[in-house]
Amino acid sequence: QVQLVESGGGSVQVGGSLTLSCAASTRGLYCMSWFRQLPGKEREGVATAYGRRSIWYNDSVKGRFTISQDSAKTTLSLQMNGLKPEDTATYYCAADYQQCRAPTYWGQGTQVTVSS
Repeated sequence: QVQLVESGGGSVQVGGSLTLSCAASTRGLYCMSWFRQLPGKEREGVATAYGRRSIWYNDSVKGRFTISQDSAKTTLSLQMNGLKPEDTATYYCAADYQQCRAPTYWGQGTQVTVSS
């Protein structure tokens, strides 16, 4: 069983920055992602690191968020700059050994609140 532990959420003002981290209990994961769930909405993908060095971003965060992994691919980070109120959500780390679309393993979530 893969455990994912997120950290780094919090409250920040508009335009501020936060960095989220996710520590995985194992190596060899093919895909690690950040998802978020806004109040009253379905969960959406934010950014994904997969394969050797492939990366995907949701259009809404391109140019503001940066996803990265350590060399062992056991720690996933999300640097969030230029935060907006619409970024307010619970952020989840997710991972899978084989694919990205429906990750098997999920963290407990960390809250990000952006206030104006």
